Parts: sequence; structure tokens; C-alpha cells
Amino acid sequence: MRVKFSYILAAGIAAGIGLWMYTGTIVIGGVGDGENATPSPAQRISDAKSTPFRVRVKKLVATERRAVLEVRGRTEAEAKVAVRTVTTDTVVERPAREGSRVSAGDILCVLDRGTREASVLEAKAVLAQAELDHDAATQLNSKGFTAQTRVAAVLAQLDAARARLKEAELELQRTVIRSPIDGVIESPMAEVGAHLEKGEICATVIDSDPVIAIGQVSELSISHVSVGMPATVKLVTGETLQGKVRYISPSANPDTKTFRIEVELPNPDGKARDGVTAVTMLSLPAEKAHLVSPAILTLNDAGQIGIRAVDENNRTVFYPARVLDGEQDGMWLGGLPDEVVAITVGQEYVSDGQIVEPVLEAAEASQ
Repeated sequence: MRVKFSYILAAGIAAGIGLWMYTGTIVIGGVGDGENATPSPAQRISDAKSTPFRVRVKKLVATERRAVLEVRGRTEAEAKVAVRTVTTDTVVERPAREGSRVSAGDILCVLDRGTREASVLEAKAVLAQAELDHDAATQLNSKGFTAQTRVAAVLAQLDAARARLKEAELELQRTVIRSPIDGVIESPMAEVGAHLEKGEICATVIDSDPVIAIGQVSELSISHVSVGMPATVKLVTGETLQGKVRYISPSANPDTKTFRIEVELPNPDGKARDGVTAVTMLSLPAEKAHLVSPAILTLNDAGQIGIRAVDENNRTVFYPARVLDGEQDGMWLGGLPDEVVAITVGQEYVSDGQIVEPVLEAAEASQ
């Protein structure tokens, strides 16, 4: 069988190429011939995998921080009573004036007595007659000249006469309207000659000693507030008062998720007025915290906010943190170790447990 010349030629060429490759030099694409030539992409990728990722770090040391919780609200008088009439008639006298200070029991308004005094005299006369009838019936019954039922009927008339007299005297007393509390009379006040119907206001008395500063505290901060805690209250009018927390609402407002608190403030001179905008400052217990830039904050896979740091073995670690407060210079964080080497640049490009090459900010700044 004849072998084609083309087959022999192909086999010879293949054998020659194989021998040349076995004895020759392998050329890698992208590799320069010079000593200082740029490494190939493959070489750069390989070197990157073997060299730790560089990150900028900064050593953070916790400091003692006493936070102040600011609660915005308003002042409120200790008591504000609208004194209403319980009878109907015309104001004939008004001993008190708007803005004057009164004590409990002082007269505010006097109404026209009308026929009320006559009703009292009539009730007294009826009572006197009923007492005579009762005495006579009792004596006759003791001698056997009248029945016991007659005595009972006369006694019922006597009780009714006493009740009518008490009612008439009470109605007469209602013409004099008195202040139920100590305080200052607020304007407006019923004028002399005004006709007051039952339930209408004669005057409003405000007791502003002590004055109460009220505000709303979020559900995140309410655990730091306690009854008896000292407080400083600044009013928009310029006054600064010292007081204590006297009340914390046991339930939150369902719409705002906030709790009402009340701070009692002594106000003997009456400088603090009702309804003034106020800022209550509560000093919270001291705790260790770090002041950091918000730019270094990050999230872990669980969605927790915190910072990524480097441990003593140059491995990255994530520390969850609590945001305490914000300032112009940065943000206060709680829940971190007292000393931590935080990653300030590159924290988003590394994962937890990865070995990195930390570069201190101070070292770079000095170069």
C-alpha cells in the first residue's frame, strides 16, 4: 500500500515543531523583555491576590461623656380654673380685677340676690311653725291625746321645712362667687351689669406656682428618664429655671410614639408664665463613648449599623454601635470597646475576617 507524500510531510512538520517546543524558550504574552517592564495583567492579578488590601485606619479611644437630653415643649400652670356660676342673675359687684392675685375664698363676683333673702325668711318662718307643731304633737302623744301617726306626720313636715331652709340659704350663698384656689385672675372677667346664666364664667384663676414644663420624649430615650431627676428648663422669654421630673406617662401616644413628661418648677415670683415655649434639659448618666465622623459608619450583612475595625492580627472585625447623639464635629457612638482601630477608608471594600494592611492616618499625614 502506497503512503501519500502529504501524510509523510505533515508528520515531519509536526515532529519538528514538537522538538522545537521541547528545546526552545516559552514566550508569555504581555510580558516585557526589559527588567523594569510593566508586569502583565495576569501577573498583576496574581500579585493582588497575594498582597493584603490596604486600608486607612485610626485609633479611637473612648472618653467619658455625660449626654444631655433636650425635650422641647411648653409651660403649663399648676392649676387653671374657670369659676362658673351655679345660678342665674346679674353681676352687681366685682371686688376683684384682672391681673390681681387672690387667695382661696376671696370674692370674685356678687350676683343680685333678688327674692332669695325673702325665700330664706319664709323658710325660717315655716320651720318655726313646724317646730311648734312637732312639740305640741309630742306632748299630746305623751298624754295619750293624739295618735303616734300624727306625731310622725308632723315630724315629716319639720324635716321638709329644714330642707327648704337649707336650700334657700344655699341659693342665697350662690350669689357670692368665690375663688377656689390661690392665683392670679386672667382676663376677661365678667363685667358689672352682665347677666350670667347658670354655667357661665365669672372669672378664670391661674395658679402658676409651681409652673410645669411639659414635653414629649421618644420611646428610644424614655428609659433614661426617671421621676425625681433634676432638670434645667430654658424659656423662650429668657428665664432659666431648675426643677425635677414629677411625672412620666405610663403609655405612649399611639400616633407619635412619645411619652409625656412633666417637670415641676418653683415659681414664687410668677416670672414664668403659662403657655411659654420651653426647652427641658435632662442630664443623663455618664458613659464611655466615641466621637467619630459619620463617614466611617457602615452596615453588616444583618443590617446593623456600626464600624469596621482591625484587630491585633490585622483581620477585619465589625462592631455594632449605638448612635447616641450628633454634634457639629461628628457623631457620638456607644457600645464599642474602649480602644478600637477603626477603618476610616476602605471599609466598604473588605469583608469580616479578611486580612488587610492597615495604614495609620497619622503616618500618612506626616509624609
